[in-house]
Amino acid sequence: MAPAQQSDTQQSVDRELFSQFHQQVSSRLSALDAAAAAGAFDPAIDLLAESVKNNGVIQVFGTGHSEAFAMEVAGRAGGLIPTNKIALRTLVLRGNHQVDDLVGSSFERNPAGITELLELTEIHPQDVFIIASNSGVNGSIVELALQVKARGHQLIAVTSLQHTNAVNTKHSSGKRLSDLADVVVDNLAPYGDSTLETADGTGLGAVSSLTAAYLAQLFTIGTVARLAASGERPPVYISANVPGGDEHNDVLEALYGQRIRRDG
Repeated sequence: MAPAQQSDTQQSVDRELFSQFHQQVSSRLSALDAAAAAGAFDPAIDLLAESVKNNGVIQVFGTGHSEAFAMEVAGRAGGLIPTNKIALRTLVLRGNHQVDDLVGSSFERNPAGITELLELTEIHPQDVFIIASNSGVNGSIVELALQVKARGHQLIAVTSLQHTNAVNTKHSSGKRLSDLADVVVDNLAPYGDSTLETADGTGLGAVSSLTAAYLAQLFTIGTVARLAASGERPPVYISANVPGGDEHNDVLEALYGQRIRRDG
């Protein structure tokens, strides 16, 4: 086959995979939209709105790619100000761990640092937690969920039910994240996260970050709408890149002090 023909064939394969991935993503977003319209996420939104209304902070945790969910909830324009991203790197930035501890995935699979991590986080009784984990079985994820529930907090899980139900937990308790949460939200990612295969069977086309980001925005929108409907003025970030953004944000952030951190 001539080089030009090979290029045309490859482009055709690429375009077909792009189209398939678009279908995989759009069908899941449509399913989440339908679930939202049916009220499936109301229990989670109710917990979040009630916490903020009572001067609580939404504490969000995710490791690996699921940290993207926490970043979508906490500290971004159009998002709620009383939000705090809990991150394993805090154990290095503010704790006694070394940078090398963060290398690879062993840190997120190890439950040992969670007690220290919570000690480094200012948590109030009215705070609500969201933990995002596609697999829902890693040691740090399950350990945080266990300690959150032991402290009496409400817990929302965002996870792939298909994946978590197909694998064994890596925590000694035998529990999964979905076993411990008060509200479980399925991110609709498939087992292994990949939605496509190449001709040789290689999996690709992960969707969990995309569906989780959509869910994060639905939670935020729903919470803000609940607060506004109850007569509250929702504490929402304005982009720091528009005039007056920093001033607006600084005033509202000051109300929560060290309960919300943006250095994690």
